[in-house]
Amino acid sequence: MASAIGIQQKIILETIRATDQGEWKLLILDGGSQKLVDGVVKEDDILELNVTNIERIEDRRQANKEMDVVYLLSPLPHIVDCLKADLERRRYRRSFLIWTSPLRSDIQARLDQSTSARQQIVYASVLNIDYYPRESHLITFRDPWSFPTLYHPACNQLVKQHMEDLAQKIVSMCVSLGEYPTIRYFDPRNQSHEARVLCSHLARFVQTDLDQYAKYNHDFPPPSPRPRGLLIITDRTMDLFAPLVHEFTYQAMVHDLLPLIEADKIYYKSLESQPGIAQKGKEQEISEKDSIWVKYRHLHMKDLLDELVKDFETFKKQNPEFANSDNPATINSIKDMLAGLPKFQEGKEAYSLHLSMTQDAMTIFQERRLADVASVEQSLATGLDEDYKKPKNLADQVIRLLDDDAIHFPDRLRLIIQYLLYRDGLLPTDISKLLAHARLPAQDSEVIYNLELLGAHITRVLKDSRPVAQYLFGKKEAPISLANESGLSRFEPALKSVLEDCSRGNLDQSLFPFTKPHLDAAEGLMGQENVSQASLRSAKPTWARTRPSNTGPRQRIIVFMAGGATYSESRACYEVSQYLDKDIYLSTTHMLTPSLYLRQVGDLSVDRRRLDLPTDRPKPRAPDHLFEKDTPLPPPPPPSSSKDTKIQPPIADMHRMRVGDDGAHSKAANGKIQDHRTPPPQSSSAGGRLTKDRDKDGEKKKKHHFFGSKK
Repeated sequence: MASAIGIQQKIILETIRATDQGEWKLLILDGGSQKLVDGVVKEDDILELNVTNIERIEDRRQANKEMDVVYLLSPLPHIVDCLKADLERRRYRRSFLIWTSPLRSDIQARLDQSTSARQQIVYASVLNIDYYPRESHLITFRDPWSFPTLYHPACNQLVKQHMEDLAQKIVSMCVSLGEYPTIRYFDPRNQSHEARVLCSHLARFVQTDLDQYAKYNHDFPPPSPRPRGLLIITDRTMDLFAPLVHEFTYQAMVHDLLPLIEADKIYYKSLESQPGIAQKGKEQEISEKDSIWVKYRHLHMKDLLDELVKDFETFKKQNPEFANSDNPATINSIKDMLAGLPKFQEGKEAYSLHLSMTQDAMTIFQERRLADVASVEQSLATGLDEDYKKPKNLADQVIRLLDDDAIHFPDRLRLIIQYLLYRDGLLPTDISKLLAHARLPAQDSEVIYNLELLGAHITRVLKDSRPVAQYLFGKKEAPISLANESGLSRFEPALKSVLEDCSRGNLDQSLFPFTKPHLDAAEGLMGQENVSQASLRSAKPTWARTRPSNTGPRQRIIVFMAGGATYSESRACYEVSQYLDKDIYLSTTHMLTPSLYLRQVGDLSVDRRRLDLPTDRPKPRAPDHLFEKDTPLPPPPPPSSSKDTKIQPPIADMHRMRVGDDGAHSKAANGKIQDHRTPPPQSSSAGGRLTKDRDKDGEKKKKHHFFGSKK
């Protein structure tokens, strides 16, 4: 399966390589493009492309009029101002201009009208890479502000522009993957909340932008033997249970329970320090480079402990340090052995990290009595008990947990919300009784009532004639064998059912209609696998292909979840990819944890000014120093006349010289040795043109570690 990380990395490096004309050059990034590049490309890989240095366009920089420059920039107004300042002052010789995404027409017009831009820009390109691959098949836009923008009542006037921005990013993703997909979108039934039309509008924005791109780029989509891809557009309102239910697979559990540090990268700081376990206070990165994490992140915690022990047994056999130990490994013995492992530091740190996270997560699991909480949650979320029958006495079970002091307040809030979703609303007096049992802070009631903005039914009236809402895809059927079924993991997110039905050609067209039903519906009914990308550009018939080949290229399904996706939904995409032979990419505005979800839902009733939306902040401006004139270097002092210079013999210090001294050192009055050797001459070519000296085999290019950490 093609990795989204590898695809974006290849696009960036090949575009920079296309500017190579055998001469050295600079690479200039801005804050946004730096994050894109830093996420997928090693600094050394860029420097090998005849790049001498990597700099930020917002920073103070030394002009170099004899060197070419490659700009890799975000198409933002203040970044264009920075670029124009460079061009007007002619900082560099020739400019190669690369944008991370298409420019708005007004910004493009500003550049077209610039005489300096026409004279100095010799190459221009648009990459369509304005997204962040987080995993091989998980892509985010790093936009948590999308949630209040889409669902907060005071942000209605921002929604149209925001959806246009989202559509452009989705199109960038499709272009990078080489896909011109058919589009289906979530159209909820019997809903009256304002966000019910979000997916239909966004899908039409995406369809229009894709058609426009294909119209003006005749090489899109590229010829491919793959079946034509499918884009499914949905949003957070499709499944309100998924962000609330406790998930006990490794990745979802640690993001829910442990204090991970999430920024551009994800780090974990151990809760406690024990022999062989990650040191307390040491931050360790969790990424795709960690093979243990990639292998086990979707495994259930009850199986993870056994697998880690088995893997460690294999690791132990491969290391002579453990040759004298014949005892079977346990969690405690592994910790003791790791403490004495001097070699294979990378393996030691990886196992230490995951043993530490596993133990810390299981400690919290036991302290917060999550087994009891999850047992009730599974019945609420699935509508079935452990025997796959209608559950009984759920209200009593919920109240008993709300009264238990061992249950944490956030878990009580999640339990109340799930009970309200299960009952499709309660009388206001019953809600007040639940809140009284839970003893929750007053602001938590705002979280509950704000869910109505996402389509949840929170309240009912006495003798309400409204029918009870049905599960979107029906109740889960009992598995044939219960041997491998965990009673705490019966719930599956709705997205998994969507992907399964879609892959089998059974997805309800009234629930997920096509944007072009007259063209795409028949194709979807006969099976997406029968239509290749090449058929979009050629007239070759596809009727001869009756069944897809298991050895042929797999169809790509791209899912976009507006308003945030959960790690359980990410796991579902990987699982369906594996057993239904599809290549599924999950993309979303941002990743949700239960705590973040509850906080964002609670913010839907606060004053908009408290949200700190990027739209409401002062617009960024180009730094003033970019428009200042360069301070000229002082002229060198005039050489002194040889006629006035009288060479003196070096006799003044001869009495200090000793036999065997190399003449480079002498003692000062305080007894310390002083170095009188002439320092080596400094290079004076800082502002000159750099060329390769192929005759000097020992000379190496200087690397400026721009990204802050070596890859």
